[in-house]
Amino acid sequence: MFTGLISDIGVVERITPRTGGVRLVIRPGALPVDELALGESVAASGACLTVVERGGGLVAFDAVPETLARTIIGRWRPGARVNLERALRLSDRLGGHLVAGHVDAVGEVLARVAEGQGARLTISLPPALAPLVAEKGSVAIDGVSLTVASAGRDRFEVALIPETLSRTTLGDAAPGRHVNLEADLVARHVARLREFAPLEAGALQAWGYPAGGAP
Repeated sequence: MFTGLISDIGVVERITPRTGGVRLVIRPGALPVDELALGESVAASGACLTVVERGGGLVAFDAVPETLARTIIGRWRPGARVNLERALRLSDRLGGHLVAGHVDAVGEVLARVAEGQGARLTISLPPALAPLVAEKGSVAIDGVSLTVASAGRDRFEVALIPETLSRTTLGDAAPGRHVNLEADLVARHVARLREFAPLEAGALQAWGYPAGGAP
């Protein structure tokens, strides 16, 4: 489990094809590689990966076909910059939101405009993910915990503050770039529940919600 608060940016050193997948070797910028345990989980631009080797300032992960098919990892090349976050400790502050590191879909940056000292990104919203992304809700983009500024049927917007621009790879996100997307965990489970137990008329009122929406 992660928080979506990026602690470091790494650089892809090499990518080696392996049977049914690839081995990724990443050089973190500040992450203490020698402290990483074999088998530890690290989020790489939002995708939860397992440490299989480490040492000499490098850390290696294996990516299987499912990971390559559902994330942007298959598009990475040596030199690519990657957001890194170690797994959450139970004693840590939850400054972002609960992020599983299970990428739901890949989106595309459609537009970027300056907004004050920050920037606003417009990102495509795959149909299967659209019901899970709501205005003022949470979303993880390349592993970065963000608040949805506005949401439509096929796109949504996020506002990036200068701190986010300087500390994550979203600082150089431009139109045409593909990004990993993970919807809020709560939204995902509520949507799944509704598939099996559709809300009936009056159900919300029975649970204490006011009729006709918020007062």
